[in-house]
Amino acid sequence: MYDGHDYQFEDRLLSHMRAAICQKLRRNEPFFLNWDRSTSDGHGRMAIWISPATSLTVRYSGGRQPDINPVWVRVLEDTASQQYGMQVMTEVQAERYAKDHY
Repeated sequence: MYDGHDYQFEDRLLSHMRAAICQKLRRNEPFFLNWDRSTSDGHGRMAIWISPATSLTVRYSGGRQPDINPVWVRVLEDTASQQYGMQVMTEVQAERYAKDHY
């Protein structure tokens, strides 16, 4: 939940986003969080500002903590440091990004 709004992400993705967001906020590095909205949500793009002053609630639908892929977390953190902010992406997209940029 962000600013009274619920945004839905799959648990595995959400766990990686949370890890990357925590790293950025621990370093006091605010950023935009960007993602593509589904057709059922009105299609288009969404962006929200994340800072240490932001109140975030993370709610998982399942009870199991997924294994964390450090490459995926690193890519999310790296994109957060870019001009447009953290780009939410799948694990496959993150692996591809890592191969292209590291």
